[in-house]
Amino acid sequence: MTDIAPDIAHHAALDARMVAAVRELRLLQLVSWPAALQPPFLESFARGQPAMPKIEYPKLDFSNARRELAAIIEEADAAHPLGRYLIESAQSWSTAAQLLEALGTPAVTVHSMALYGGPEERLPGDGPTTREAARHFIAIASELDRELLAPSEQVAISATALKLQLQSDLDDFFDARVIEVVMDPDLIAKAAAGATRIRLRAGASFSDYDRHQLLQHEAFVHSLTALNGRGQPHFPSLALSSPRTTATQEGLATFAEQITGSIDIERMKRVSLRIEAVAMALDGADFIEVFRYFLDAGQNEVESFASAQRVFRGVPPTGGAAFTKDAVYLRGLIGVHTFFRWALRQRKLRLCRLLFAGKMTLADVQRFEPLFDAGVIHPPRWLPQWVSRANGLAGMLAFSLFANRIRLDQVSADVPRFDI
Repeated sequence: MTDIAPDIAHHAALDARMVAAVRELRLLQLVSWPAALQPPFLESFARGQPAMPKIEYPKLDFSNARRELAAIIEEADAAHPLGRYLIESAQSWSTAAQLLEALGTPAVTVHSMALYGGPEERLPGDGPTTREAARHFIAIASELDRELLAPSEQVAISATALKLQLQSDLDDFFDARVIEVVMDPDLIAKAAAGATRIRLRAGASFSDYDRHQLLQHEAFVHSLTALNGRGQPHFPSLALSSPRTTATQEGLATFAEQITGSIDIERMKRVSLRIEAVAMALDGADFIEVFRYFLDAGQNEVESFASAQRVFRGVPPTGGAAFTKDAVYLRGLIGVHTFFRWALRQRKLRLCRLLFAGKMTLADVQRFEPLFDAGVIHPPRWLPQWVSRANGLAGMLAFSLFANRIRLDQVSADVPRFDI
């Protein structure tokens, strides 16, 4: 640390301590249900007597980690951008530790709400609540006729075929084998991404939209930000999926789907159904009721189980509690979209690219701008094409800024005038 300024060296040392302290806080891994719970539940449901799943969570003690995180908070300079980043990150990790120590109890809900918010939280700009936005997308998706889908959109892709396709796409992007696509028979979700590996659920079927969504969302956001974060010389925590960055990470990933045309209305419906399901669970619905909700919404039994278990990760499945992470997707999407439009208006589109230098929040990237200029934090090595092509990004955002000025309620419903 002798080649950097004392304030940077101080916070870099604290960052290294934080990375070491949170090594065992594998939040999503520890709250997730084992895949073995799915077959017996679906069998009981097929018999007409669905049995409530029973999950045994380990008793965990992260008191040492919490003490170290408290010490880091005490030693960080709250007036310094890196100090503020470390304080907020350590606080987030400490909450995550308390959540994990409470696994299997309703207290998980309190900590989950602190980390991710809930479905009644308002969207940026004092907009509608997240739940109201979710109901908007569910209603629109339900009104559309699925028969309008092109034949190519209805062809199922096997996990094996998708693995080969994604691997080819990724190898072409990196011009090397940097991220490996593997099959995972124990995965309940259809896919999951890390820095160097993307897992697909063995036996699952995917659509063409799924392929592009996984590439843009999982690989070119979640994996790229982790890879770029690993390349940071002084602050390796930028490679970690800190709970406080979840809204920005998921918002950025969903925005990537949107801007590349990789998202369809059914995907928006799935995201929105999960938000409504979280609200239902908080209102008292149990796992079986939430499972039936997804079934009634058009999902098959396997996907309904996967969707319902997301809501009850870490909490009792008997109702009145929920793991609220899925509430961040729409809120994060609106926040990132708003930030990108703000960046264009302020002539700061560079910040949109710097957002890929690691896993950070929208506030972080603004505070870190002088540190990027000074070379303390390095710019991203890898960028998805849509953000690296600044002119195309600016064109889309400029149109979005202008289109938002048009008042749809002022357009005549009887004789709409859209003359060209």
